[in-house]
Amino acid sequence: MTSFDAASNIGKAEAAAWFRELRDRICAAFEALEDQLEGTVHARLPPGRFERKRWARPAEEGGPVQDPAPGAPLTNGGEMSLMKGRVFEKVGVNISTVEGRFSPEFRAQIPGAEENGGLFWASGISLVAHMRSPRVPAVHMNTRHIVTSKGWFGGGADLTPMLLETAETAEDRDFFHSSLKAACDRHDPAYYPRFKEWCDQYFYLPHRQEPRGVGGIFYDRHDTGNWADDFAFTRDVGLAFLEAFPAIVDRRMNYGWTEEERERQLVRRGRYVEFNLLYDRGTTFGLKTNGNTEAILMSLPPEAKWP
Repeated sequence: MTSFDAASNIGKAEAAAWFRELRDRICAAFEALEDQLEGTVHARLPPGRFERKRWARPAEEGGPVQDPAPGAPLTNGGEMSLMKGRVFEKVGVNISTVEGRFSPEFRAQIPGAEENGGLFWASGISLVAHMRSPRVPAVHMNTRHIVTSKGWFGGGADLTPMLLETAETAEDRDFFHSSLKAACDRHDPAYYPRFKEWCDQYFYLPHRQEPRGVGGIFYDRHDTGNWADDFAFTRDVGLAFLEAFPAIVDRRMNYGWTEEERERQLVRRGRYVEFNLLYDRGTTFGLKTNGNTEAILMSLPPEAKWP
């Protein structure tokens, strides 16, 4: 396979290493929360632990014939980390580093892909957490670096409360947004209002005429011309998430809930499913590039309802 310009290889390696480090830090924080649960009947259960599973792109897609060795750097594949615990009913934290060639019909949609014959390299982290308690919001976060004949960063984080219009929901929303705003403001005061609006527009279900949750930030094709600054901003988004979401879980997870609240949670999860299968760009990108289907669809909840 034709390789990318060697001048960008150091940046690719730094980005891929960061996504792996962030994955490790998030998984450790989530397992710590599993250990700390004291309230609710689920405290009787053993704390959850992440199980990891590596995958490689098929040989015809440029991947190795054998699965990558445990602990070896990812070169053309990914690693899923999945936990089903007593706080996190289902949470997946996935990383991947892949390269290949876009199909002719798909490359026209990707900046710089037609100029280099459809070659691409992409690395990133993707996380979705569905919580056992309806009083703890679901969350999504992903950040990524993509290279064709151009290179850019993208990602963001958004919060999806299960119980709407409560004082707890408003408090969690404001805290989550303030953390993301602080990360944005360290780089450019214009980022937060722009990326918040982008998030509100993106995580919206047109067929329901309703937002998926209470938003956050979303950015894509982010290339200011200063790679180091753009990478630093992407790291800060991940760190803001790591600061904000575990704190939200910690202050909500020990409260009990009613069967009615659980029913409302399951219906809200149905909306989450609808968005991810109908509109999510990450799902489309993964499937169009022959990614690992199990990893792509890990965002779906373990249980949902439609009234």
